[in-house]
Amino acid sequence: MPRSPREVAEQVRRMVAGEGVEFASLFAEDGMLVYPFSPPGQPAELHGREAIREFFAARSGARDLLVMEGVEALIRETDDPEVVVAEITHHGWSKAADAPYQLKALGVIRVRDGEIVRYDDYMDPIAVARLRGRTSELAAALANA
Repeated sequence: MPRSPREVAEQVRRMVAGEGVEFASLFAEDGMLVYPFSPPGQPAELHGREAIREFFAARSGARDLLVMEGVEALIRETDDPEVVVAEITHHGWSKAADAPYQLKALGVIRVRDGEIVRYDDYMDPIAVARLRGRTSELAAALANA
């Protein structure tokens, strides 16, 4: 029996929490990951499980900048049985900013046959730059865009 959209969203929460779930493995072979608010230098869309896997493999060190103390997910079902909206919040300590942080993101996740076929990831690029200690780089990139 394939996983339900709610079960897949819980796997996404486990991935964020560092509980041994590989994000790309949750996607269909031709699945799509979309960042509607992608910052400069980051692709707005990734097409295919392997492209998603490569993207995250190249950024695996970003997690080392955080000491996560908790990850919560509020998962809302929609009138479309393939779609859930996951509000994922994680909090802890940002080593780069040398300060506590809380980051919230919304994911609109479409699941078919137990695999993600489309994930729209709505993250605040300013908040992400802050917790990574990269606000000046973001400002410079935006000034030159």
